[in-house]
Amino acid sequence: MADNLSDTLKKLKITAVDRTEDSLEGCLDCLLQALAQNNMETSEKIQGSGILQLFASLLIPQSSCTAKVANVIAEVAKNEFMRIPCVDAGLISPLVQLLNSKDQEVLLQTGRALGNICYDSHEGRSAVDQAGGAQIVIDHLRSLCSITDPANEKLLTVFCGMLMNYSNENDSLQAQLINMGVIPTLVKLLGIHCQNAALTEMCLVAFGNLAELESSKEQFASTNIAEELVKLFKKQIEHDKREMIFEVLAPLAENDAIKLQLVEAGLVECLLEIVQQKVDSDKEDDIAELKTASDLMVLLLLGDESMQKLFEGGKGNVFQRVLSWIPSNNHQLQLAGALAIANFARNDGNCIHMVDNGIVEKLMDLLDRHVEDGNVTVQHAALSALRNLAIPVVNKAKMLSAGVTEAVLKFLKSEMPPVQFKLLGTLRMLIDAQAEAAEQLGKNVKLVERLVEWCEAKDHAGVMGESNRLLSALIRHSKSKDVIKTIVQSGGIKHLVTMATSEHVIMQNEALVALALIAALELGTAEKDLENAKLVQILHRLLADERSAPEIKYNSMVLICALMGSESLYKEVQDLAFLDVVSKLRSHENKSVAQQASLTEQRLTVDS
Repeated sequence: MADNLSDTLKKLKITAVDRTEDSLEGCLDCLLQALAQNNMETSEKIQGSGILQLFASLLIPQSSCTAKVANVIAEVAKNEFMRIPCVDAGLISPLVQLLNSKDQEVLLQTGRALGNICYDSHEGRSAVDQAGGAQIVIDHLRSLCSITDPANEKLLTVFCGMLMNYSNENDSLQAQLINMGVIPTLVKLLGIHCQNAALTEMCLVAFGNLAELESSKEQFASTNIAEELVKLFKKQIEHDKREMIFEVLAPLAENDAIKLQLVEAGLVECLLEIVQQKVDSDKEDDIAELKTASDLMVLLLLGDESMQKLFEGGKGNVFQRVLSWIPSNNHQLQLAGALAIANFARNDGNCIHMVDNGIVEKLMDLLDRHVEDGNVTVQHAALSALRNLAIPVVNKAKMLSAGVTEAVLKFLKSEMPPVQFKLLGTLRMLIDAQAEAAEQLGKNVKLVERLVEWCEAKDHAGVMGESNRLLSALIRHSKSKDVIKTIVQSGGIKHLVTMATSEHVIMQNEALVALALIAALELGTAEKDLENAKLVQILHRLLADERSAPEIKYNSMVLICALMGSESLYKEVQDLAFLDVVSKLRSHENKSVAQQASLTEQRLTVDS
């Protein structure tokens, strides 16, 4: 065979120059046979013989051997080490020229050759890009799209594969294809050729690649991709095929317009059916599919329109089915159920309806099952749902009397920052304008001590911020001396003072209002801590800083007046020449700030 191959290569060199078609064809057949038997070894010999350079001259539209030459190139380019030599031998430009051929076999082999040269090869892609190959292939896909005979479908599959190899994991080439309008063409292909497994698969992989690109989403949204994918999904029985469709659906469903289209096309019913079929299975594939289906369900609920459509005033079949996931024994379904409720709970109407219909008790039961060594993701999801449900004012008292605070406080010992963060947010929402609940929680020493500890969680900014905000909220909503005493005894004052310097105006403000209440109600108890935390210096800085928001300046002056009841703090105020700063603020553009500056100036002048 080896000798035979060497002879063929020698003969081919001569024939390539003479262009005697019969003997040329014989040589090419011999090469294709050798490649079929041992592709790698034959390819190495071809490279060593220098014959690749001659192929460029053989790629001519008029020759009857052109398809076979392209076939040989396609076969050798299956080897990674042959792709750059194919580019260097100048084969790309003549191959791209052949894409204009009318001969189906020439087009097929040329598509294969270009696709294989582009596979994982920057040089190959770059050469095809420069030769303008992509546009010609897309034009072919458009014009051949509606023809359903097997030979044409095979050609379409090769062309789709070529475009995929050309653009895979290359954002700029994918963007180029999108600009050339490849997406509507591929969607149309999928619709017409959904019976052809190979072509369908190729379209799906292409969609999966392109859908990762943000710029593709709008184009996808303007096609009937949702309808086509759902139609295709309903026909699939095999796990692998469904998984391929899932891989396209997930990135597409990040787009709100497509979410709604998928819901309208009936995807949700398919997902619920999968959940029902797989829920009791312990097969790995089934568990994976259950997770994918329920995750996708939650993703669809992230769009406002798609979520409201599925909620159907709380009467919808989908909402009811999701509700039934929460008491299930399957952790994945518990998680998806709680996340879905959190997503449904994104407007007051839905929240009020759900609380009135007993959702809180279901979520509390779920949390109860996860107190000891529980599943952190389930804890986090259930707390997220409760936090959202607690936002409407009318829900707070109902949730408090249902015992939500007690249920949430069981997780105070959690060491998981995501759980800590949601626990804090839920409590803060519940006590908003609820004086009695705020007082009860604010006198809970264990809670306050934990908050003070979390106020120092520098590695977890979210937990730190929420702890500070809850400390302030306990004071602001309870206006209780006992709460202030508990916070002073637990060492919380310094954190409230630090919070007044936060980069977030809302947090600064909450801190200043809480500190003003402390100064008004329990100045003697907190005096020492306020001094140690350098409160007066911080207030001077806030008032002097032109960037401070009007409400920050206003509340800082209110606090200054309140601090005058303490001899030692008042002395600090006098030492820092506050009069200069305050008198400048009398002409502030904000009326409230200007009025408060006049009042504060009077107080400072009278008392001095």
